[in-house]
Amino acid sequence: MLSVNLNTVRQEIAAALERSGRTGERVRLVAVTKTVGPKEIAAAAALGLQDFGENRLQEAVPKLRQFPDLRWHFIGHLQSNKAGEVLAGFSLIHSLDRLSLARALQRRAERQDLEAHCLLQLNISGEKSKSGLGEAELPDFLEALSDFPRIRVAGLMTIAPWCEDPEEVRPIFRRLRELQQLHRRPGLALSELSMGMTGDYIVAVEEGATMVRIGSALFGARPAAPQRKK
Repeated sequence: MLSVNLNTVRQEIAAALERSGRTGERVRLVAVTKTVGPKEIAAAAALGLQDFGENRLQEAVPKLRQFPDLRWHFIGHLQSNKAGEVLAGFSLIHSLDRLSLARALQRRAERQDLEAHCLLQLNISGEKSKSGLGEAELPDFLEALSDFPRIRVAGLMTIAPWCEDPEEVRPIFRRLRELQQLHRRPGLALSELSMGMTGDYIVAVEEGATMVRIGSALFGARPAAPQRKK
């Protein structure tokens, strides 16, 4: 089943690239392994997947230890006090969204003699339930990051609202691409756009995504959370 699902996702990405005139470009498929066990991760790696995403450090740690040769992406909200642990184990942090976290990453990177490769998370939709910088905050935030030489900003990330019709969130992805183009400058290419998940990744690719974060389309629906007994 995984091999069939992966082939379908890859075909959909290729078709979306062709429709958008991006033939020949590459979109990195980040397999989201929340609630996914080691057997499935090993199977995905055997099929050629190299990039895997986790959003909870506690769940991720044993997976990182078991699969140290894979490229791990931290895709969830990151608490500043967990910055050191995430920095040590993940190749890319998708969710830099505040100066307090930047300071924590800078301090930890200095201590560990590392660089913190990050994407800036933007809350394009303005949903209060989502983390991320507002559009108006982005210019000053980028300017402030010049004081953190250990942080390398690779690009931008956003999470669109869930909608039954993914066309409804196309403007969210289009706006992230516009912000990328607006704020590029020498030394700051912002080359990566991490946007699109199982329900909307096709639209995201059509709008310029260079990374998509796919879980259930690969591994199947996640088990429902257990109900509390009344």
